[in-house]
Amino acid sequence: MTISATLRPRALIGMVHVGALPGSPRGLASIGELACGAVGEANALAAAGFDAIILENMHDAPYVNAPHGPETVAAMTLVTVEVRRALPAMPLGIQILSTGEREALAVALVAGAQFIRCENFVFAHVADEGLLATAAAGPLLRYRRAIGAEHVRIYADVKKKHASHAVTSDVPLADAVEAAAFFGADGVIVTGAATGRPTDVADVEAARGATTLPVLVGSGVTPERASSLLRHADALIVGSWIKHGGVWSNAVDPSRARAMAEAVASARAEVASRGDG
Repeated sequence: MTISATLRPRALIGMVHVGALPGSPRGLASIGELACGAVGEANALAAAGFDAIILENMHDAPYVNAPHGPETVAAMTLVTVEVRRALPAMPLGIQILSTGEREALAVALVAGAQFIRCENFVFAHVADEGLLATAAAGPLLRYRRAIGAEHVRIYADVKKKHASHAVTSDVPLADAVEAAAFFGADGVIVTGAATGRPTDVADVEAARGATTLPVLVGSGVTPERASSLLRHADALIVGSWIKHGGVWSNAVDPSRARAMAEAVASARAEVASRGDG
């Protein structure tokens, strides 16, 4: 399955964690330094053979829920514009933490990105940043239409990482996937329990069986696991393993990024040889 018109089947998507933005507790770098760092990491991923990039403000911890300040939106827009200028043909995604899907959609529209990631598209849950009590799908899809951004894809997490799902413990993952599809997601993202934690292959298989939408894996991807995950997934998002020491907060390690791209290329060939896609 082709994940979108701009991404190849079984795409490899790299996460660029933009440095702490102005106004956040660790936001000491200038906007020029932030943009330069993001462009450098994006270029490294492109050179390694990645198919797409997501820009995310993960260094802004501890997170606050939306609405986000204009300084956050302005900074993410400028950074995205600079990455777009450096890599005009690279598919780009945006995520703004936390519950910043409207802001991400606006950034994507203005800066020319192709997709956003939304962690609270369906169902309520308790995350480490607090209670996410309202599903984003209804307001977000109306906002997308209102601003003329219907070409921007929305990839929705199900059973969001860094969260408790006790309130929806009677909702199996497959049912959550079906709900996201029914509510208009363009794809679903399956993860482990936290950043860098392995995504259960059984969960990816369950998601694949519940929808014809693209299924993305959103955490814990390693070269060794690429083949088993791509038997069911349409794309892999990698944000930790490709960093120096495998630590998300470090800079991209070009050698690890190349190793990941090579592993995914081998996995694609293996899947194709079995006739799976």
